[in-house]
Amino acid sequence: MAVETRATTRQGSKTVFVDRFCDGIIGPSSEMLGPVRDGGHIVANTAPGCWGPMITPAIRGGHEVTLPVEVEGAEVGDAVAIHIRDISVTSLATASGNDRMIEGRFNGDPYCAKVCASCGAEDEATVVEGIGPDSVRCANCGAPAAPFAFTNGYTIAFDDEWRVGVTVGQGRAEEIAHDADTNAALPENSVQHPILLFAPHDLVGVATRLRPFMGQIGTTPAVDLPDSHNAGDFGAFLLGAPHSHAVDAEQLESRTDGHLDIDAARAGAVVIAPVKVAGAGIYIGDMHAMQGDGEIAGHTCDVSGTVTLQVEVLKGLTIDGPIILPVAEDLPYLARPLTGAERARAEEIARRNGVEQLEESLPISVVGTGPDLNSAVTNGLERAAALLAATVPEIKNRATITGAIEIGRAPGVVQVTFLAPAAKLAARGLEQLVRTHYGMVA
Repeated sequence: MAVETRATTRQGSKTVFVDRFCDGIIGPSSEMLGPVRDGGHIVANTAPGCWGPMITPAIRGGHEVTLPVEVEGAEVGDAVAIHIRDISVTSLATASGNDRMIEGRFNGDPYCAKVCASCGAEDEATVVEGIGPDSVRCANCGAPAAPFAFTNGYTIAFDDEWRVGVTVGQGRAEEIAHDADTNAALPENSVQHPILLFAPHDLVGVATRLRPFMGQIGTTPAVDLPDSHNAGDFGAFLLGAPHSHAVDAEQLESRTDGHLDIDAARAGAVVIAPVKVAGAGIYIGDMHAMQGDGEIAGHTCDVSGTVTLQVEVLKGLTIDGPIILPVAEDLPYLARPLTGAERARAEEIARRNGVEQLEESLPISVVGTGPDLNSAVTNGLERAAALLAATVPEIKNRATITGAIEIGRAPGVVQVTFLAPAAKLAARGLEQLVRTHYGMVA
């Protein structure tokens, strides 16, 4: 298929500020801001993902992500390292929970093909009347419009320093709902209806910690996709779909897996993303206040917030999907670099057993996606093997004895994390980046 080739003639800025959002579709047709220079910063005020856009039919993609930012010098076949310098929550409260779909209010996919069950309007304009599950209504005919409802939901309020949250009862949830925009801290240009309007309150008095991260962070795909479907699992829903956003298998290969929902994508981490359109088009959204691995409820605590990124162009690093360099404490136990004492002991064992030299190895985490977890694991293993010019069985062994397979999101996002040979990372131009990130001097 043809790849979009956007000409870059403007000089990049040191910092690009972002406060505008896509209408749910991300791809070559998206307006690009910037460019930002290589080594420059992107600062954004992001809107909640998932539930708010899910109940707002005019948002066509299931999320509300930022307009992409062009990166000066990034060409198709390169990669960009996205250094996450800061993530700060600004919402005072949020609501979430497990969902059910409401038949008749969508055409094949309730995330990206909403339809009014009463008048048949597609991606219809809506208005808010009161609070509760029927508060979002078609502006044309007045019928309830949200294609989702809660099976079990909660409203959670945060402390003043965004360290701890507590689920609240019906009375407080309804108070929060009556001032939903303020409590959600929606950015000025956001058009979503905040899910706080629904005032769910099935869980009361549950306390949890906050550890925010970006559910969406990456580069623009080479084909227009609903933003929540820029991944191998949600993207599979588009194959043969009955609506206008359907794609074929070849087009889906143009995805960049920006919709990760991997909790390692937090402040201090680096996401290395493929460049599949000229200028890369870095976009972010779907900030989560916290999430356990797997996001097994289907959704977690979507919040507004501010994000600071620093970008670095990696020339000639052709990759199919993202690589993550997690914060050191987020690495699986076996993928953490050996301490000085451990390495000294390993060297002694090597000498006693006729091994002349220990391998120099460094941690990396390769993302795999697919329609199910088994497919995602296979995809991650194959991407890791291609990155290192290795075989899949070798990667399986390395992930087994020096790492782990971690679930980002069910149904199909995983991390294949392991200690990779430094020499092979050097051959791909990654060794110094990884060493610098983990403070490991050569």
